[in-house]
Amino acid sequence: MASLSFLLCLVLINTVGLILCVEQFNRDDFPPHFVFGSGSSAYQEDIQLMVETGLEAYRFSISWSRLIPRIQPHVTLVHDDLPQALEDEYGGWLSRNVVKDFTVYADVCFRNFGDRVLHWTTFNEVNIFALAGYYFGLTPPQRCSPPFGTNCSNGNSSSEPYIAAHNILLAHASAANLYKNKYQGRQQGFIGINIYTYWIINPVVFGDYPEIMKKNAGIRIPAFTELESKQVKGSFDFIGVNHYGTYYVKDDTNSLKMDNRDVMADLAIQTILVEQGDTPPGELPITPSGLVGLLEYFQQFYGNPPIYIHENGQRTYRNTTLQDIGRVRHMHGYIGGLLDAVRTRSHGIWLINLQKPVNEET
Repeated sequence: MASLSFLLCLVLINTVGLILCVEQFNRDDFPPHFVFGSGSSAYQEDIQLMVETGLEAYRFSISWSRLIPRIQPHVTLVHDDLPQALEDEYGGWLSRNVVKDFTVYADVCFRNFGDRVLHWTTFNEVNIFALAGYYFGLTPPQRCSPPFGTNCSNGNSSSEPYIAAHNILLAHASAANLYKNKYQGRQQGFIGINIYTYWIINPVVFGDYPEIMKKNAGIRIPAFTELESKQVKGSFDFIGVNHYGTYYVKDDTNSLKMDNRDVMADLAIQTILVEQGDTPPGELPITPSGLVGLLEYFQQFYGNPPIYIHENGQRTYRNTTLQDIGRVRHMHGYIGGLLDAVRTRSHGIWLINLQKPVNEET
């Protein structure tokens, strides 16, 4: 407060030539249209301090060197986040109320940025978000139930991942239909969703979950109404794909006999990562054939939709050498494999840093 008083004194001296300074004042002493604000370079920490201080404006600079290069912006509307107020008010993604609020949020983005953004992804890895946040309890809102999750205090790992993913699909369909009906004609952009499993792709292509999934999950998985099914079906211009590794799948129908069954048991499978003998410790096996096979599957079973590979990259230990041979080999292998799948529109690299185990030599 003292520094603010000093600042006001200087302003008065420089503008009207008067020395006038009062030690006691508050926000009500200023006109309603007077704006208090601040500037910052570390927005992650400082914006919260601005909110707590009661400031009303935030001055920041646009990076000229980042803005001018002609790079197509591909925007994701939700990447594992949600306003805490909505979580507190009605339970976030567990409530159908979130569909309307998300659509309003998407409308704001389309209206304000749609003249520059031509590629919109509504959600990133819907099933991973649902599992991490509502099954394992590892990410917000950290809901889960024993014995499936970690440090569980609230939640139901058997049903809530299905409910959250279902409402996310409804929110996606609502936003996609809004974009197509209101904005796409004049903005000439595209909208899609990022997926990690057929759990999510089946509804947006066919309008419903796979029959085997509905059979195994039973009443724990919500059902689409006829209208909802029509809205979800075909609610995309492209599909975003994240691919890091290839797994073998082994039948495990015995998991369906469990009394307290969870989402993972509903799959009725065991997965085995495809390994390579020459894979360095801490890195992922390089298996381009798995990605090519995935794209071929999209072509054969899902009508060959436009695909954007949003995430695909190699993980390495943090603070490793700049001689990044592992990532070079990884990118070379996968990009080379994609020559056999030229329908793919783009290939994005998602860099992963893996902390070196403490018992491993540096």
